[in-house]
Amino acid sequence: MVLHDAQVVGFMPQGSGASAAPDGSPPPGGVWPDLVVRGVGKAFSPGAPVLADICFSVPAGQSVALIGSNGAGKSTLLRCCMHLIAPDQGSVQLFGQSLQAQTASGLRGLRAQVGFVFQKHNLVPRLSALSNVLHGALTRTPPGRAWFQGTAPRHLRDEAMHCLERVGLADHALKRADHLSGGQSQRVAVARALMQRPRFLVADEPAASLDPVSGDEVMGLFASLVKRDGLTLLFTSHDLSHALRYADRVIALNRGRIVKDTPSARTDATALRSLYDIANPAADTRLAATL
Repeated sequence: MVLHDAQVVGFMPQGSGASAAPDGSPPPGGVWPDLVVRGVGKAFSPGAPVLADICFSVPAGQSVALIGSNGAGKSTLLRCCMHLIAPDQGSVQLFGQSLQAQTASGLRGLRAQVGFVFQKHNLVPRLSALSNVLHGALTRTPPGRAWFQGTAPRHLRDEAMHCLERVGLADHALKRADHLSGGQSQRVAVARALMQRPRFLVADEPAASLDPVSGDEVMGLFASLVKRDGLTLLFTSHDLSHALRYADRVIALNRGRIVKDTPSARTDATALRSLYDIANPAADTRLAATL
């Protein structure tokens, strides 16, 4: 049974307008949510589903945290939502467009509107922070024009510098990526995502590899960008304090199914902790460390 504290799966924070119906149909005004997931299932081996009958929608401008213990299906769901992994069942709509119906080029075009930030920063170690940020423009520039800071057009370099300024790293623009700290590297990854000019940010455990202070700084950065630019954010986290502090809404997964979908203001760490599979002592120990 899924526990809903909102009347519909596509809960929107107060003052943000109408949301989609649970079946994913558009609201009365005809405006689609940024993301609609209907009945998604995924299995990597027969008889062992990783995800089962996942349904939710994410309105534009909302910040949503996916939580759950290791193996709950958070990262797989995130990738299925963007068709980085194709789901076995169900459907996904991004910006009102069915991902299943897209050609390869159409899928690339939709993903180009999404900024991705992962636990592994995936920076090119020997290139500067500025060059790495420029890579966010690769999908919208001729081949080779956005790879090196020295050969990129001035307007792209200026835009990349602005992205670094927004994450507080303008003074590290010329430093090689392999000389940056973990927190600085993650900020460069966020700046690279901003260079894509996204409507939607997707982050998989963005603070998991960072120390607590750096993790809070990175999550605070996400929150400020979402609020300032009106971006939509979907992120996974093991840290319940991050989910409650930086998301408008929390979706909890347990064994591949949604077990709770609630506004973050209407729950707390104790309630969320009870949804984890406490039969797994290792998972329970990891979770307790976040409280």
